[in-house]
Amino acid sequence: MRKVMTGHKAVAEAMRQIEPDVVAVYPITPQSEIAEYYAEYVHDGIVHTELVPVESEHSAMSACVGAAAAGARVMTATASQGLALMVEVLYIAASMRLPIVMALANRALSGPINIHCDHSDAYLARDSGAIQIFCESAQEAYDYMLMAQRVAEHDEVRLPAIVNLDGFTLTHSSQVVEPLPDGVAKKFVGNYKPFYPLLDVDHPATWGPFAMPDYYFELKRAQAAAMEKVPAAFLEVQKHYSKISGRRYAGFVEGYKLDDAERALVVMGSTAGTAKAAVDQLRAKGEKVGLLKVWLFRPFPGKEIAAALAHVERVAVLDRALSFGAMGALYCDLAAAFVHAVHRPTFVNYIYGLGGRDTTVDQLVQVFAELKDAHPDEGLRYIGLRE
Repeated sequence: MRKVMTGHKAVAEAMRQIEPDVVAVYPITPQSEIAEYYAEYVHDGIVHTELVPVESEHSAMSACVGAAAAGARVMTATASQGLALMVEVLYIAASMRLPIVMALANRALSGPINIHCDHSDAYLARDSGAIQIFCESAQEAYDYMLMAQRVAEHDEVRLPAIVNLDGFTLTHSSQVVEPLPDGVAKKFVGNYKPFYPLLDVDHPATWGPFAMPDYYFELKRAQAAAMEKVPAAFLEVQKHYSKISGRRYAGFVEGYKLDDAERALVVMGSTAGTAKAAVDQLRAKGEKVGLLKVWLFRPFPGKEIAAALAHVERVAVLDRALSFGAMGALYCDLAAAFVHAVHRPTFVNYIYGLGGRDTTVDQLVQVFAELKDAHPDEGLRYIGLRE
């Protein structure tokens, strides 16, 4: 059944169908409506979740850690400075192998204060040990909230997962979304089976221990091994979800008119929709251009990206955040994926959309035009910047 809903509502609907045991959350623009929708479900008795209103995002993730360690299925949501405040505890959640699922309404980090979208908040957490997924649409946000639960709780993974949806562009705009029937969604997600729950007093376990140099290194390597299991679990969950939803999810990235492309854009998030319009416009004129949209940002699917772009001559990598003193984070990861490649395209790094700055079809058409004469030694370029 198709419905018109905002990205906020789509995420909240997925959460309602999952019906976690605990949701600990603190309001922040542009995430607040996710929490408000879910609070309504709790108030009306539609779900039997323990909703924990806390005094800060740091407390929200702390409550999530405690509840998850006790054996609960736990979810939360935040944005921007909220993630910056909770990121200390997010590292702890990942190290404790707690499959907490979080919706992140992407918003620029201060300062100056800005409530609109870029990916600086997501980039802040890229080394936290959490899985990160980026969504193009409200439909993908709904779908990946369900899938993220399965991936995070996979027996060989057990890691937090972040589902990124662009603030305002997706959170506040209305789109057509086709949710699964409640029974189908609940069966897909399944029942949660916690490992070593604190409340299992017959089988006591130690949580959050102090680790000296003689153990810390090995513990982090074990955590890295869990992240290495994510790709297989991700593909497995996608395959199952595609069967029950009728929507095609297959892989860590999605190509658009890429098979014979000579020039391509690489992008994450809602701007992929704008990029598709630019590709269509140039294809109508006979130009061989394409798009590669990245779904899975952490763990980074370097081999798959290198394979998808193996035949492309020139590539523009679009980062919606600055990494001060370096090239963009997506660009650096992608360039590293080609270190041992037989064919290495010419890469150009563009910074775009900071603080919610609009990125138009015409601007992306211009990026494709600039790629014709791009040189591999060029530094950062900017889209839509007044200089």
